[in-house]
Amino acid sequence: MLIGNVGKEPDLRYYDADQAVATFSLATTERGYTLPNGTVVPDRTDWHNVVLWRGLAKVAEKYIHKGDKLYVEGKMQYRTYNDQKGHQHFVAEVIGENIELLTSRNKVDIANDNKSALTTEKSSNSGNIAKEEAANNSDIPF
Repeated sequence: MLIGNVGKEPDLRYYDADQAVATFSLATTERGYTLPNGTVVPDRTDWHNVVLWRGLAKVAEKYIHKGDKLYVEGKMQYRTYNDQKGHQHFVAEVIGENIELLTSRNKVDIANDNKSALTTEKSSNSGNIAKEEAANNSDIPF
């Protein structure tokens, strides 16, 4: 699980008749501190590549924006690919299975649009299916 700030607008792509995948970067920061001997350890920021599938991808397109604070649950996926010059690249991605928008204006937008909590389930072919469960205003906890 990660809590961080979105680094860029989600990049949404469609495949297989209205199925979507969204990718974006997420910055997490470990706060700095001062050691007992006076040495100052600075903040450390790490960048993560996040991938959301199907329903979560569509929610990302509508509600997630650069700078938003976001909670992401998921699993790590590692892959390699060769570019056009034949160089091999290694990629680490967080495959998001559950997200929570922590930026308050997004929570208000979701409540006003009568949107739901997001859950995911594994698919037999890709391992990741996001589904959005409809909820009425009384089910929204804020």
